[in-house]
Amino acid sequence: MSSSAAPSDSDINVNERTPLLDAGQKGQKKSTPLPKLQISIVLLSLLVEPIASQSIYPYINQLVSELDITGGDERKVGYYAGLIESLFFATQALTILQWSRTSDRIGRKPVLLLGIFGLSISMLCFGLSKTLFGLILSRCITGALNGNIGVMKSMMGELTDSTNMAQGFALMPIAWSLGITIGTHTFLPSAVAAAFAVTSFLIILFFLKETLPRKQMHEKSIEASDIPENVVEDSPVSIRSLFVPSVLIPIANYGCVATLEIALCALQPLFYSTPIELGGLGFDPVTIGFWMGAFGIVNGVLQTMIFAPLVNKFGLKAVFQFCEACFIPIFALFPITNIIARQYGINWLVWLSLTCSLTLAIFMDMTFSCILMFITAAAPDKRSLGATNGLAQMTASIVRAIGPVMSTSMFAYSVQHNLMGGYAVYAILMTMSVFAVWFAAKLPGSIEKRA
Repeated sequence: MSSSAAPSDSDINVNERTPLLDAGQKGQKKSTPLPKLQISIVLLSLLVEPIASQSIYPYINQLVSELDITGGDERKVGYYAGLIESLFFATQALTILQWSRTSDRIGRKPVLLLGIFGLSISMLCFGLSKTLFGLILSRCITGALNGNIGVMKSMMGELTDSTNMAQGFALMPIAWSLGITIGTHTFLPSAVAAAFAVTSFLIILFFLKETLPRKQMHEKSIEASDIPENVVEDSPVSIRSLFVPSVLIPIANYGCVATLEIALCALQPLFYSTPIELGGLGFDPVTIGFWMGAFGIVNGVLQTMIFAPLVNKFGLKAVFQFCEACFIPIFALFPITNIIARQYGINWLVWLSLTCSLTLAIFMDMTFSCILMFITAAAPDKRSLGATNGLAQMTASIVRAIGPVMSTSMFAYSVQHNLMGGYAVYAILMTMSVFAVWFAAKLPGSIEKRA
């Protein structure tokens, strides 16, 4: 990049009060080239979480039934499936902030390596478990060791600037979607997840460069042209400094999106697998895995093509609000699809309804790229980026721990007591979606003003 495009690092006095998004970049029109190799490795490591957290979704309901955890009562499958799904995020919520703050002190790379190695072991344990206690214990260990997602978001923020942030963060949902596709289309998902984690560990160990700017790392990284060479003080920031509206509002919006998204993720396989007469579609695990995996592929391709242009044309806040509003028709299509299946069986109308739902879900998924950009820009200074992402991810993990149990339990309760014809769960989630869209209006109109 030419010197006329932006000031060089050597011309900038960087300290804890240096804004993450330089005001001098506001007038830039030409995007800074992304450091492709480093971002590719970050995205590769990002694949581990969706594989670890969501690869169990296509078969968890059948697994609960086959292990006779419910005592033969199929109506209780949703309760136990939701419990096992939620434990990953419950234990992640207890450790994610500390992992992120640790990465602010010792660097991003060591935390990534430790988390991925531990996760590979715990996923193997889950695959070998034959009891409810074994499933619960291994799931808890997987979540507790998986503090990497906040660290990876911090690295993405450090590898991008205001001119290419939309392009960089648009790639993160692609990695997530690819992870879902791998997890739902492979035999012995736990073994595959563990093997992939080991592969990611080795690639990170040998090829990923540290992004945390620190005095003792400056000389070692000075030859790496795609890594920032800023010098930052070593003292970590106080968590109390993050409890300000400019930080908490984006994090709260992230919590709203995460609640709705995890409820959707937990309901989809349950809805697909539940018999038609009980409010679902009666699909087998193979069909569920194929349908959810196909969404991952299409979602990844379209995110790459349309997210950055949409943000450039309509603005980040407008895109976020529109995409978040897609939750409303998505939840409305669940009862509509079941009604069609009850009346006519699984016909072309059912597949059309599912296609419309997944098309809307592609736009809905863009909310994560949007809100991650808001959160990255909300960090008070460069040194607080890890803590800010850790606090945001802790919030998301808490609501994601509650979400599966809440949504699957409401589904089971609605069916058992025939509330609103068994569809009460969708009315509640639609109401929550409306609130989330309203709350999104409190986000700043621009993310470039950061002091």
